[in-house]
Amino acid sequence: MSMPFIDLAAQQRRIRDKIDAAVAAVLDSGAYVMGPQVREFESQLAAFGQAGKALSCANGTDAIALPLMAWGVGAGDAVFCPSFTFAATPEVVPWVNATPVFVDVLPDTYNLDPAKLEAAIAGVKADGKLVPKVVIAVDLFGQPADYPAIKAICDREGLKLIADSAQGFGCTLDGKHPLHWADVATTSFFPAKPLGCYGDGGAVLTNDPVLWDLMDSYRVHGKAVGPDLEGRTFDHDPKYLNTRIGMNSRLDTIQAAILIEKLAIFAEEIQLRQAVADRYAEGLAGAVLSTPKVIDGGVSVWAQYVIEHENRDGLAAHLKTKGVPTAVYYPVPMHVQAPYANFPRGAGGLPVTEAKAQTVLALPMHPYLGEADQAVIIDAIRGFNG
Repeated sequence: MSMPFIDLAAQQRRIRDKIDAAVAAVLDSGAYVMGPQVREFESQLAAFGQAGKALSCANGTDAIALPLMAWGVGAGDAVFCPSFTFAATPEVVPWVNATPVFVDVLPDTYNLDPAKLEAAIAGVKADGKLVPKVVIAVDLFGQPADYPAIKAICDREGLKLIADSAQGFGCTLDGKHPLHWADVATTSFFPAKPLGCYGDGGAVLTNDPVLWDLMDSYRVHGKAVGPDLEGRTFDHDPKYLNTRIGMNSRLDTIQAAILIEKLAIFAEEIQLRQAVADRYAEGLAGAVLSTPKVIDGGVSVWAQYVIEHENRDGLAAHLKTKGVPTAVYYPVPMHVQAPYANFPRGAGGLPVTEAKAQTVLALPMHPYLGEADQAVIIDAIRGFNG
């Protein structure tokens, strides 16, 4: 029988009594939408992520869209992002009528290449058809991007910076979370994420209370918030006053209650993930093209453990016969997929992205991966002769 790629059941067994009690409390309260657990979770999440405030929402995709909407990003604006990522990263840019510009990644960490970003910005400025506005850096596979370098470029060029931490919430660089450098950090609570709920969910972290108010408005149908209400009197319930066009993107109270319990053990689970990663690195040394390289000073939350092999597909097929599941992130980069193929690419193209799409392979990774199962995986890889 195959072992699980991500063992969500193991974590559930550990905290099932707390999860059951948390869900029961929501059911008893009847506050199913924007109940008190939502605000409690937002407060705890902000504290964990070294943020002034956190804003929960319906999913990690909306989390990236909300700051773009609040900043007024739109037609004629360029948003720079990697192509070696999940569709959610570039997908939101056309939502606001802006243009994604795809940038290549570094060959060792798979995260945004600062030099290629600089060249892409220069190319857009020289072309003159778009105005550079935002950079979305992705904390791919769980580790932080090179934020000091990226932030320096954004400051020099006057660009906003989003840390897309859908896979990387909890990662740090020199002891600091990505929000130390970024204008906002976003994350996803999709169940397979290191901090996941039992459905969809997402959040935006920020140190800007005015921006938080605007995103709060956009996530609830453009409702009137903060300055919209100051000094005004109403003959009707102001909750029906809409001051901008928004969306419906609230985190369910039940999911917030579940996430409170999961966040309580999250720091320990990051340590457990690191122990699994260390065993992989030791056991696979010399057996594959590469094992993951974490940026100097970085701590990864190891959303995925990704190796490279010259015969990736052959190795995956071999591992399947041994009951070892694998996954490929990402076999078709975004910039070559039909909906995105006509958007601009940074100077020099994306050769690293295209090469890595042919060699990367993700192995089972979760905090509760036991040494015996991990030994089976390592032995199977070392025994592959393809």
